[in-house]
Amino acid sequence: MLTLAELLQRHCRPLDGPPMTPEAVAAQARAIPGWRHESGCLVRAYRFANYYETMAFVNALAFMVHREDHHPDLLVSYDRCEVRFSTHSVRGISENDFICAAKADALFAQQFGPAAA
Repeated sequence: MLTLAELLQRHCRPLDGPPMTPEAVAAQARAIPGWRHESGCLVRAYRFANYYETMAFVNALAFMVHREDHHPDLLVSYDRCEVRFSTHSVRGISENDFICAAKADALFAQQFGPAAA
């Protein structure tokens, strides 16, 4: 499995084939604490002090995922953003989801400090 540092250095790439097995997802998830495996997605909620901070994070996240060409589903409210990564081409979770999850945590930490669920 990849370390957090390795995930942060990688970039998403086009994929096909089967998704990661539940066992592989569970093993790789140790590198990104706070994320959970739910309904074929990697899911995490981030909390903010206000709407402005929430939107600042969402905009930074949008820029990053656009560069990676790997786009999550987002649920945005006043002080919270839920992020859900999955890889449509494999119909489940792939390495790309872990790469973007690690980079989302790094963005949050850079702007706001350690992530809080």
